[in-house]
Amino acid sequence: MSECPGLVGGANGTGKALIAPPNRLPPGRRMDKLWAVEREYLVAQHDPINLMTPPAGLAQLNERSREIFRQIVESYLATGEPVGSRNISRLIAVPLSPASVRNVMADLEQLGLIFAPHTSAGRLPTELGLRFFVDALMQIGDMTEAERQSIQSQLASVGRAQSVEAALDEALTRLSGLTRAAAVVLTAKSNSRLKHIEFVRLEPERALVVLVGEDGQVENRVLALPPGVPSSALTEASNFLNARIRGRTLAEARLELETALAQDRADLDELTQKVIAAGFASWSGGDHDDRQLIVRGHANLLEDLHALDDLERVRRLFDDLETKRGVIDLLGRAEHADGVRIFIGSENKLFSLSGSSTIAAPYTDATGRIVGVLGVIGPTRLNYARVIPTVDYAARLVSRLLGG
Repeated sequence: MSECPGLVGGANGTGKALIAPPNRLPPGRRMDKLWAVEREYLVAQHDPINLMTPPAGLAQLNERSREIFRQIVESYLATGEPVGSRNISRLIAVPLSPASVRNVMADLEQLGLIFAPHTSAGRLPTELGLRFFVDALMQIGDMTEAERQSIQSQLASVGRAQSVEAALDEALTRLSGLTRAAAVVLTAKSNSRLKHIEFVRLEPERALVVLVGEDGQVENRVLALPPGVPSSALTEASNFLNARIRGRTLAEARLELETALAQDRADLDELTQKVIAAGFASWSGGDHDDRQLIVRGHANLLEDLHALDDLERVRRLFDDLETKRGVIDLLGRAEHADGVRIFIGSENKLFSLSGSSTIAAPYTDATGRIVGVLGVIGPTRLNYARVIPTVDYAARLVSRLLGG
């Protein structure tokens, strides 16, 4: 039935992904692992959509109906335009008259797989139709050798500099360029390396703590001060921290500070110790404070706009991307996946108005622990067959890079 093994809704009918065991890589240096990444089967996992169309109706589609449906979807993904029965009759392998094609299209429309955007128009796939196509009919493509080399070489060059932030940024830039969509990464702030910390008094018992990262990000926290803290204690606390945190991640800096405070406690007065402990604890964060979102390639979303409706959709998508909390929550749902995860249109509330799709995959560190999610966001007419393997490959490369 399915021509896409490895995808949910595939030939086994279980609704679970068919997972091929990953290639085992020999031990070696970080760059050896990067270059050793080979093609592996894609694993796509999707949220249950619980739409009204009976699954039996989809399963009973005959080959002719599937072929006509496939042509409608592929035409939409290529052009964004509705396609009519006359054009489809010329495209399909089995000779059918436009009238026969229209009869099949009427059946597909009744199943909720396609719709007419306006009277006398051709047909477009619905979100349910796109999901059915991705799960059951789509043939996954593959990256070209040149595309693989492009990502590999760039990550290899930044990897030698031992910079996780630079590697992620480069991966996003390449991913955005290859997919012509906005590339996103969700990563722990504790992976970012620190540059500077400063305490600025606001009121007698309140101060602003400014943390600057090596990647240029600046974050502020308002800190409650113990009674009687002099300005000299704020200066001493800043100097103490800056001498020890530069170039370290938050996790590394916390360990360093615990040791330093134990060793230098006699040299610091009690109020300064409290300022240091309270200031750095303000970045301990939780599930929400400890993650950051990076987006690259917004301009790609402005390409290939066909109508004012497209422009309005992209405007709404830009608004969605500005609402970082929602995007972080959405990508967080892909953190526990075993492979690529796909969200189409209103399957997620965040993009219900802009009609956008997200394709994302988790990446891991040297211990195999998932530390982030990498993916792309774009219109529902993404080239899924091409984007899925590209996202998967980029995530695997980043995992190899972090694997040491």
